[in-house]
Amino acid sequence: FGPEIRYVFVMAAARLLVSTRSSPAWNSSDIVRVVPVAISTTITKSFRERTLSTIDVTDDTFQDTVTQDGIVFVDAWADWCGPCKQFAPTYEKASEKHTDVTFAKLDTEANQQVARGLDIRAIPTLMAFRDGILIYQNAGALPPAALDDLIQQVKDLDMDDVRRQIAEQNASEQ
Repeated sequence: FGPEIRYVFVMAAARLLVSTRSSPAWNSSDIVRVVPVAISTTITKSFRERTLSTIDVTDDTFQDTVTQDGIVFVDAWADWCGPCKQFAPTYEKASEKHTDVTFAKLDTEANQQVARGLDIRAIPTLMAFRDGILIYQNAGALPPAALDDLIQQVKDLDMDDVRRQIAEQNASEQ
């Protein structure tokens, strides 16, 4: 392991040892039992944080994910879809760059109820939600610059104005 990884191991082991010191039965022989647990926990957490810039949403978790405060992008895809596979690295890089945004992936084959509810007819389909409001939905893969531009446009939206427009539209339909 490199020095950075070793440092993480040592720091995690030290934190774990300090937290277990208050135990009346703690003694130096416990280091042998504690360090592997600390190392395993640190590796798992660190790996997850680096590799899960995007989250998977399902029929069960979609609604809770997209109705949260803030910005949520959803990439609707399928394993057999060539353009989806081509777009995946672009989407992943954007998720690493824009850490203040939630990036989700929806497997349309495994989650057909949500796909039908959203009327997804072509994939990949990219959706953007802000504060629980669907503000963008379009089929097709975007190049990196266009995706970054879209993300910035969503960030720059005046949500009070969006809510006002929605209220006006709803009032005119009644």
